Amino acid sequence: MRLPLFALLGAGALALALYAGGSRGAAASCLAAWLVLLALPVGALPITVVAERFGKKVRERGGVEMLAGLRRLMALMPAAALLGVPVLVASLLLYPWMNEPPRTPLAALWFTAPFFLVRAALYLAVWTWLCLRFARPFEAPGEGRTVPAVALHALIGTLFAIDVVAALDPRLDSALLGLLLMTAWSGLAFAAAILLAWEEPEPIGRGRAVPGRGRLIPLVVLLGLWAYMHFLQALIVWSANLPAEVAWYSARGGWTGRSLAIASGVVASLAGLATLRPGRVITRALAAAAIAVHAVEMFWLVTPSVRDRFAIRPADVLACVAVACLAGLLHPLLARRWAPPRRRKAR
Repeated sequence: MRLPLFALLGAGALALALYAGGSRGAAASCLAAWLVLLALPVGALPITVVAERFGKKVRERGGVEMLAGLRRLMALMPAAALLGVPVLVASLLLYPWMNEPPRTPLAALWFTAPFFLVRAALYLAVWTWLCLRFARPFEAPGEGRTVPAVALHALIGTLFAIDVVAALDPRLDSALLGLLLMTAWSGLAFAAAILLAWEEPEPIGRGRAVPGRGRLIPLVVLLGLWAYMHFLQALIVWSANLPAEVAWYSARGGWTGRSLAIASGVVASLAGLATLRPGRVITRALAAAAIAVHAVEMFWLVTPSVRDRFAIRPADVLACVAVACLAGLLHPLLARRWAPPRRRKAR
C-alpha cells in the first residue's frame, strides 16, 4: 500500500511542478531537489571511509550508532543514481552550452549531450560502487581500501561539480566549488545521521564524556570549514571585482539570498558556541538547522541559472515532494538486498 501511495504522490507533485514552473523551471527545481537526495549517500561516503581507517578509535569513542546511521544513508545511493537519470536528461534544457557553438575543439567533444550523460552515468556508477563497498560494517582498519576511495571520491566529486553544477551558470570561475559542494554534502549527511542514529549509552567512570559532544564536534568542524570556503570565495570575487562573477552573486542575492546567508552564519556561529555547553538536545537542534541550510543551498546554487533572482517558489517545494516520494518508491526495491541492518536501541 505504501509504494503505490508514493508513486501517486510523486507523479502528482511532479505534474504540479511542471504546471507551476514550466519545463525549465521544473527541471531546475528537480535538479536541486535531487542534489539534496544525492547529498545523503555521497556525503556520508567519505565520513564512513575515514571512520573505517580509524575503526578502533571510532568504536572506543562511541561512534558505532553514528556509523550505522551513515550506512543507512549510503543505502539510498542506488535509488538516487537511478532517479538521477531522468533528472539529468531533463536538465539538459538548463545548460547554456546546449545552444552555443563550442569555443575550442575540446569543448566540441566535452560539451555535448551524449558525452555529458555518459560522464554523469560514470560518476553515479562509481559512487554507487563505493557505497556498496563501504556499506557493510568493518572489522579492521583497511588503509589499502580507504586511501584510494577518498582520492576517487574527491576526483569524481570535483568533476561532478564542474559538469553538473558549475556549467549551469559559467559566470563563476571558482576552483573551490567542488570542494565546497562536497563539504556541504558531508555536513548535510552527518547532520541527518545525527537525527537518525540512536543515542549511545552514556559512559561511566572518570573518562565519561559530555553527552552529545562526540557528535557535535565533527558537525562544528564541517560547518566551520563550509562557512570559511563560502567566505573565502565571496572575498576573492569582491576583491577582484570581476563583472561576470559579481553578476553570479547578484543573481543569488535579494532578500531570500541574504536571509540564507544570515541564517548560515547564525547556524555556524551557534554551532561553535554550542561546544562550550554541549548536549544532546542542542546537537540535534543544530543538526536539523544544518540540514535546512544545506538543502536550501542546493536551490541557491541551481535555480538562479533560469531565474532573475533566487527565491523559493512553489515548484521547488513540489519538486522536493516528488523526489522524496519517488526515492521512497525506489529505495525498498533496490536496496533490500544490501542495505545494512538497522540497529536496535541500546537499553
